[in-house]
This record gives sequence, C-alpha cells and structure tokens, in this order.
Amino acid sequence: MAASCMLRSSFLSPNPNLHQQSSPKSNRASFFTPIKATSSTDDAISKSPQLQKHRRPADENIREEARRDVSSHNFSARYVPFNADPNSSEWYPLDEIIYRSRSGGLLDVQHDMDALKKFDGQYWRSLFDSRVGKTTWPYGSGVWSKKEWVLPEIDSDDIVSAFEGNSNLFWAERYGKQFLGMNDLWVKHCGISHTGSFKDLGMTVLVSQVNRLRKMHKPVVGVGCASTGDTSAALSAYCASAGIPSIVFLPANKISMAQLVQPIANGAFVLSIDTDFDGCMQLIREVTAELPIYLANSLNSLRLEGQKTAAIEILQQFEWEVPDWVIVPGGNLGNIYAFYKGFHMCKELGLVDRIPRLVCAQAANANPLYVHYKSGWKDFKPVKANTTFASAIQIGDPVSIDRAVFALKKSNGIVEEATEEELMDAMAQADSTGMFICPHTGVALTALSKLRKAGVIAPTDRTVVVSTAHGLKFTQSKVDYHSKEIKNMECRFANPPVQVKADFGSVMDVLKKYLLSKNSKF
Repeated sequence: MAASCMLRSSFLSPNPNLHQQSSPKSNRASFFTPIKATSSTDDAISKSPQLQKHRRPADENIREEARRDVSSHNFSARYVPFNADPNSSEWYPLDEIIYRSRSGGLLDVQHDMDALKKFDGQYWRSLFDSRVGKTTWPYGSGVWSKKEWVLPEIDSDDIVSAFEGNSNLFWAERYGKQFLGMNDLWVKHCGISHTGSFKDLGMTVLVSQVNRLRKMHKPVVGVGCASTGDTSAALSAYCASAGIPSIVFLPANKISMAQLVQPIANGAFVLSIDTDFDGCMQLIREVTAELPIYLANSLNSLRLEGQKTAAIEILQQFEWEVPDWVIVPGGNLGNIYAFYKGFHMCKELGLVDRIPRLVCAQAANANPLYVHYKSGWKDFKPVKANTTFASAIQIGDPVSIDRAVFALKKSNGIVEEATEEELMDAMAQADSTGMFICPHTGVALTALSKLRKAGVIAPTDRTVVVSTAHGLKFTQSKVDYHSKEIKNMECRFANPPVQVKADFGSVMDVLKKYLLSKNSKF
C-alpha cells in the first residue's frame, strides 16, 4: 500500500528525480523497501495516518472521488497517417472526427514519446503494477490502468468503462504437454471480459472518446459498426452504459444466436443485411460519411489503443519478462498490429529489452493475409471469404492489411492457416483438457501445432496463444461437432452422450466398459 500511495503521489506531482534513468535494481529498492514483519511494525503500519486509506464519503461514488484526484502532466497524442514519412507535417487532434489521411490511407495514434521518456522504464512498470486489482476510477480497468499510454488527455469523468481487461493468462499445462510436448504454453483469455471478447478493450476507448466529443457538442448522434458479432456486442454494451445510441450492421444468418442477442439486449438499433461482413463494412463507411454517426470499426485507430494494452498486460503478468512467441487469430487484422504496438511501446520506453515474434493465424476459408505472406508480400489481393466456424474472422478484404504486414515484418512474424476440420479438432482437444475455447482460438492452436511440428517453435519456447472470445458464444458449433453433424467432417474427438436403458445392470455394464478403457487394471 505504501508503494502504491507513493507511486500515485509521485506521478500526480512528478518528481524531477524520477526523470533520471536508473537501474531496475536500485529503483526497485527505492519503491519497495523491505520491512521486517513484527508485531510492533504491524501496529505502527496500522496506526500510521499516512498509510491508511480512508473510505470515501458514503454519498460519493468512485467517479466523483476521481474528480478530486486530478493529475497534471504534459502527455499528449494525435492522429497521424499510418507509417508516414517522419518528415510529414500531416496530423489531426483526437477530437477531430476523421478516419482517413488526406491520401485516403489509414491513421494511427501517435503519442508524444519524448514526454513519456522523461520517466524511465522502472517508473512505468511500478506505476502500472500499483494499479492492478484496484477499484480506483478509472484504473481498475486493465485498459485505463495504462491511461497515459492510451488517451492521456481525456478527463477521467468522460471515460466509459466496465473495468475490462486484467484477463486470465492461463497455463495450458495439460494441453501443452499432451498434444504439443511443451511445458511453457499459455493462453491469454481475452474472452473473459464484459461482453465475452477482446473487443471490449478497444471499445471502452472509442466510446469514451465519443462521450467526450458529445460533451463538446461535436456532431455525433450515435455510433455505428459493421460486425461479425463481437464488435456489435461490445459497442452496444458500452454505448448503453453511456446512454449513447448504437447502430449495428450485421450480415444476415452469418453469426451465432448468442452473438446476435447481445446488441439486441443492450438496445442497439440492429440492421440484418443480406450480405457478408465486407458488404456491411462498405455500407457503414458510406453511411457514416453522410450521417452524424461515428464509425466504430477498426478502421478507427482509437480502438487499437485499447487493444494494445493486452500485450502490455501479458508482459506485466510475466513480471515484465518477454515471451518468445505470441499467436493471434486474424480477420480484419487490427489486433495483430495492436499487439505489436503494445510490445513496441514497452521496448521503446525501456520496460523490456525486446519484443516477441508474432504469428497471425487465419482460417483457410478466409485467408487473404496468409496468401499474401506466402507470395512474399507481393501484390495483396482480397479474397471472397467462405463460411467458417471462426465467424468473427470471416473477412476477405481486411481493413488493416497494411498494419498487419508492418507488424509482422517488424517482429519477424509468421502467418499460418487452419482448415475447418483442423480448427474444430483443435478446439475439441483444448476443451478436453479443461478449457472452453472459441473456434478462433482453435485457429491459433492449429497454427501453433503446425509450427511445432515444423520445428519453428521449440518445446521450451514460452508461447502465448491469444484467445479472442468466450467459448459460450459458440456453443452451437460445439454441439454440432460432438453430435457429429458437421457435413464432410470426421469430428475425431467428438464426445457424444451414451444412450443407456434405465436399469442398474445396463448402467453398470456401460460404466465398467468406460472405466476399463481408462484403466486396464480395473
């Protein structure tokens, strides 16, 4: 608690001494001085007025409490053309409603790195660590605990958050050993979140900025998106929390019922359109150019600022040690760039000394990045996305193709693909070891399996697979698999229920046979 209080106090009133670079060892000592635990020191700590945190007044909520604790700093961010020439003078304030550069290219959020570098890596590590697990507004969020690196200029009162992030980094012990011969495999469960997918990380940032714009009386009536399911769920939930109208374009009969019901339940205005995701994306871009509807798709670079915090969080959960590999499912391809950006910022600001190699995993039925990678990055061509159980990445013309290629080149990355049978088998295998993953995570696990068999990933490499959505959103695909009702699929790991007569002898016969199959000594 003492370290936490000191860090907060130091940050809100920056101490010039913190601007000096120092070794992690000496800095750690200054922040975390060991105290021998004795009854006298315990009594002293409990009685010390400086170390006691007084509860806020009963009639004050955490947002109101935050208003009394306003920080002052010189951090800032702005829009610039993605991967622009360093000498380019084109930039836009984040309060401007703009999605493309003058040339029609993508935009990126650029932070004032010189201002951030005035604080060393140990300072940032300690500050971020001090906020984990707290309820202080808005730092209880895994995204907003890195506020200075996300939207540094937004007022905390404008933030719309469900304390998203801080998701489980799961040691996949049995799966790694049994199926891959690995002892250091981890699954980052981004789907254990407010609406059940990683999209919450970006949507809290985007909707918070929209909330700010509306308070500034900018021409924003509502927020709209094209979606394959998860984006619409996140958008509708955060807009509902802030009282902002949300408009959703969904491809008809292309998403699961669990995904469809989320925006409906949260009060979104849902249009079911007879086209695929790419068609919905084209329509929403045309509509937002004509109406006061703010575009929420990953064409908007604000979302990537929230999504990059998952990368920072992985490093934080490994106590700032860098994994060897991070594998991310890819559809519209903003997330692979977001992970690169998070890792790169940590390296540039001195929190770590390297970044992991990235792998983008695509479904073979929607694999434009994989085809582009296999061609040696020559002449990208969109593809017609065919139906895949990994419906959220069923995208043939990804908006963030340039971002993804940039991230993969900079991280010495790889692209792999998974057939429908491969991804469903991988999902069933993972579930059999205690997980309950989505088909998109099955795509990522298939990519890992192929790279292990090829010897690219070693058995001792620390590897993180990013699970992008909760398996409960995709129960129908699991039911179909275990019922062996998927056409032209063997469903090798199906585990259907056994039909048994309602008498003791029949039940005993079935159980004996089952136990014998598990233990021949029985």
